[in-house]
Amino acid sequence: MSTTSVIVIIVVAVVVVVVLVAGALLLQRKQREHQHAEAEGIRDRAAEQEFELGQREARAEEIAAKSRAAQAEAEAKSAQAEQLSQRADVHRSDAADTRADLDKEWERADEVDPDTKSGP
Repeated sequence: MSTTSVIVIIVVAVVVVVVLVAGALLLQRKQREHQHAEAEGIRDRAAEQEFELGQREARAEEIAAKSRAAQAEAEAKSAQAEQLSQRADVHRSDAADTRADLDKEWERADEVDPDTKSGP
């Protein structure tokens, strides 16, 4: 083999190596760009889901606040009902005492009235 042939083979080998390295670098760059675009898409979808999640969390908090308000109202109504029940019990007791006193008055009136006396 002549020196020229050896130089041509070396130059061709170097060119092939340079082309292969350049191709590998280009392929690696394309893969990185693709991965970057894919990551950006994932971030966009995550941002949309974040927004929707925020809306759901706000709705859940709103419903929980309504629930707490309804519970407080129910407790207030229950306390009011208990107070009314106690007042009703007092009035019933007073009315029963008055009924007993009135019944005694009727009996006394019957005892005093000569026409209602039933004797032995």
